[in-house]
Amino acid sequence: MQDCGESAPVAPIPIMFHILLSPMTWALLWLAAAWATWTRARAWWRVVLVVAGIAIVVLCTPLGANALIRAVETRVPASARCGAGDAGAPIVVLSGGLQDEPRAQDDYIALTPSSWRRLRGGVELWRRAAPVPMTIAGGGPFAISESAVLARLAQDWGVPAQLLHEETKSATTWESAMALRGALPPRVRVVSSATHLPRALVAFQAAGFTPCMVASDSLYVPMGSVGYFLPQLSAMQKTHIALYELVGAVSYRWRARRGG
Repeated sequence: MQDCGESAPVAPIPIMFHILLSPMTWALLWLAAAWATWTRARAWWRVVLVVAGIAIVVLCTPLGANALIRAVETRVPASARCGAGDAGAPIVVLSGGLQDEPRAQDDYIALTPSSWRRLRGGVELWRRAAPVPMTIAGGGPFAISESAVLARLAQDWGVPAQLLHEETKSATTWESAMALRGALPPRVRVVSSATHLPRALVAFQAAGFTPCMVASDSLYVPMGSVGYFLPQLSAMQKTHIALYELVGAVSYRWRARRGG
């Protein structure tokens, strides 16, 4: 499964770090620290505990989670976003994973919602100008790859089979970018969720591409009702996703500096 945003995260960070990125883990650690140290703690430590507790609560609310999501999604610079002059560049759609093992190439129910949204964004982009090749990247742990299922769905949505190409071996965004080296020209349009694009940009640049990025969807939700200020499970999930992408991007930059 691709290590992308809304899917269950795998590499590039170990599972222990993945667990530590969860706000629920922070809350449990905070409760343990407060219970063990509060009665005999010095004033400065109590201040630290109070501030940390407030921060955890805020990041469990839509207010904090969406602020963090916005900070991640705006990390793609304007120079790396596609413009009118890029209409002829090939399209690369990054899979968002599978939620179950596909029984056939047209077993679309096995796709995660993220994969649906990313492919929809790629197909909509493809329809706006002259037909160009579209590559769908993503292998996965099953006999039928993520890209095979998405390519079949893309055909159902009107993309000709002769313009579709599948990258079926990768398990991560980094591996997808490296696998496509030499198979595509340097300038490509990379389609993924807005939260995942900053990490994808690092990976494709490290692979020697000069990509421009296209967001298929965004997790950001602007301020609304009073519920925006109350802790919610969906907000915790967003905070987790945002932190995962931030840590993943740092990991990719470090890997790029080391030469892959």
